[in-house]
Amino acid sequence: MPEPLLQTTAVAKAFGPVVALRAVDLSVAPGEVHALLGANGAGKSTLVKILTGVLRIDSGTVTVTQNLRLTGVDPADVRRELAAMDLDGLDLDEQVRDLPLPFLRMLDLARALVFDPQLLVLDEITAALPPDLSERVFAIMTRWKQRDRSVLFISHRLAEVREHCDMCTILRDGRDVASFHPGQEGGEGQIVAAMLGEASAGVRDVARERAAAAAGGDGEARLVVRDLLIDRQDGGVSFEVRAGEVLGLAALEGQGQDRLFEILSGNVRAAGGEILVEGRPLRARHPYDAIRRGVVLVPSNRLMALLPQRPIRENIAAPLFNRVRRWGPINTGRERRQVAEAVTRLSIDTRAAAQARRLSGGNQQKLTIGRWLAAGFRTLLLFDPTRGIDVGTKHQIYDLVRELADAGAAVLMFTSELREIGLVCDRAAVLHNGAVVAELPPTASETDLLTAAHGLEVTVA
Repeated sequence: MPEPLLQTTAVAKAFGPVVALRAVDLSVAPGEVHALLGANGAGKSTLVKILTGVLRIDSGTVTVTQNLRLTGVDPADVRRELAAMDLDGLDLDEQVRDLPLPFLRMLDLARALVFDPQLLVLDEITAALPPDLSERVFAIMTRWKQRDRSVLFISHRLAEVREHCDMCTILRDGRDVASFHPGQEGGEGQIVAAMLGEASAGVRDVARERAAAAAGGDGEARLVVRDLLIDRQDGGVSFEVRAGEVLGLAALEGQGQDRLFEILSGNVRAAGGEILVEGRPLRARHPYDAIRRGVVLVPSNRLMALLPQRPIRENIAAPLFNRVRRWGPINTGRERRQVAEAVTRLSIDTRAAAQARRLSGGNQQKLTIGRWLAAGFRTLLLFDPTRGIDVGTKHQIYDLVRELADAGAAVLMFTSELREIGLVCDRAAVLHNGAVVAELPPTASETDLLTAAHGLEVTVA
């Protein structure tokens, strides 16, 4: 047997009273794509930070042939790697803040490839990528294997793990609990069971049954968009979302979905067109204008929506203070009750309650939703709400979205995982080149959705 490129033995790490890793053994062989899996809070991110030198272990041993270095690269070398991925049109002189997240992730990958590492660590890289860019990542993984090098691949997309990985190791509660070939028969169910332990029995695909049974369309038109110009291009976006309905939005990267949600939430202004909220025009110059009309946004970048260094309580209570219209004492008792109700309803893990940034990604996403549960809303904008979170938390969010719609909310939800359309939504609108090109039922296949997303005609029986 060849020596492993990565070997960890009984690795442990704690942050004060919070134990992130208890005793993790992991072995990655040369020429192997090895998936590292686990629910949020299982310890994946902590282990990766240890492997890349960001954190020191408390106990145990780590042997790694070559860590990733993240600075000091020659831009010419990065351009060479981008060209190899057919991304040579990316302007390296562009401001980082102006680049879409998928291209930033591909830039991260190109920068890592410059060092030609023996072990390439890919931490949720495909979570932010559309299918075409994900395929380029998978091609690089295959090339690394062929060179007898290794990839440690972290993803919550089990289909990717099953198709592209040779082995997987599952963490739960800071321990490694299973290792096996994920492509074997029943592998996906085995992964879920190992991730969640006894809780796995409660993870059911009830959202699909709800979506199939939902009548949809009985409520009033809560949000109406007419010929909205996302940019100054031809065409425009038109759709409506009714009370009690979840409208799914599907699109490939760069088709205007980011800008659309910024416009609807009042962050930027449209180049033209009309937005009606409950029959009255919305001409928002600031997010507060949309919030006052009951339209709230949960973005995919969780930390941008939170006060990362403040506690859970303050993050949930923050929107409540925006509604104080006169001087006087704040009703702290009411605040505590609303915060407690949101925490309980969303099952937010409060072990690291002192700072939101110390929560796992799934709990941070719950927190962004919880603040609006406490404050109240009528129309909810969800932008890729389950990106980069574990399967158990995903199903909690699916159930919550359906509950909110059943209670009368109108929900517009963009998702980069096309299968979520059938799990959660009553209808799907497909965006291409800044316009809605198709409206499909929730039973539409991923192939139909992807075909429409490329601007091609789809016929659904």
